[in-house]
Amino acid sequence: MNRVLGASLAVFVAVSALPVQAAETLPIIPFLDVWSKSPHADKTSESFRHWDKEGKVPKACAQCHSRDGFQDFVGADGTAEGVIDGEHGVDTVVDCVTCHNKATVKLDAVKFPSGVTISKTGSSSRCMICHQGRESGASVDAAIADLPADRPSDTLKFLNVHYRAAASTLWGTAVRVGYEYAGSTYRGRFEHAVNSEKKTSNMNECVQCHEPHSLAVRVDTCKTCHENIGDAKSLASIRTDRKDYDGDGNVSEGIAAEITTLQEKLLATIQAYAQKVGKKPVAYHAHNYPYYFNDTNKNGKADDDEAVFKNQYKSWTPRLLKAAYNYQFSVKDTGAYAHNPGYVMQLLYDSLNDLSGPTRTSMKGLTRP
Repeated sequence: MNRVLGASLAVFVAVSALPVQAAETLPIIPFLDVWSKSPHADKTSESFRHWDKEGKVPKACAQCHSRDGFQDFVGADGTAEGVIDGEHGVDTVVDCVTCHNKATVKLDAVKFPSGVTISKTGSSSRCMICHQGRESGASVDAAIADLPADRPSDTLKFLNVHYRAAASTLWGTAVRVGYEYAGSTYRGRFEHAVNSEKKTSNMNECVQCHEPHSLAVRVDTCKTCHENIGDAKSLASIRTDRKDYDGDGNVSEGIAAEITTLQEKLLATIQAYAQKVGKKPVAYHAHNYPYYFNDTNKNGKADDDEAVFKNQYKSWTPRLLKAAYNYQFSVKDTGAYAHNPGYVMQLLYDSLNDLSGPTRTSMKGLTRP
């Protein structure tokens, strides 16, 4: 632990043993109480406890699941920037010195899984390094290269984009982490709250929408434009147009609901394709890795006895893998409706459209953004 922070925390632990007069002179760590209640401080979280048995966070994961690993990656420990030099210890969280150190203040560019580097990212770099995912459209293309579109292959496995890849959603086609179908165009960075006169976004930093220590959405900031919302849950009711993207005839529901319906349609079509083309029913489980499993009882759900690693789905065709990847990309960013709804709906629509031929699924009523 950073010696300054470590000493400060040690002082706080010892407060109760000191006379009142001495305690009044102790240094104050800004935002400590707010941070301590955040997910970044939750030592019980699977994000930090997953490797307890092994005793080390592996090199591939340490960048974002270990304080020391993140410092290693950004070069705050004196090592080269942009690489992890090895595994790191368990029992750390994302604390003050993870994000506040001599290296992070200089960050101004972030490389994404696609290989694309976005520059002039400022303070958001600290967030984007971890909230970008681990796969991309390029890695999907590499996996399916030269394979027949509708023939199951033993060489294929599900590619998991990882979790809360908000930065990749936000930047859209500029970073190409979603699987983008050839011949289609996609939206780039979502310009939130565009100034009508200057034609530029007023919301350019992660911390303009999220409190950096609690991670909570700054709802009061949202209310500047969206005056009728209440708490954070009501943000999902926001929409700014009246197009019926999901074909249900409801154009007053929030844009989040449009995305949800498209997700439901895509999952149903994924299952129809797996049954018809691959001859192996598939079911999805939102929490159990690797998420897609053999639906042995054919009830359309991944039951507890099915959602286990040894029952993972293996009858992948290239066409199925692309759609399943985009479905996962969309559901694992729970704030996609705010980060870049148009881009996510384009991915969902195109995935549906690609599966519609083999499954004879109607696209009638659906609208591509």
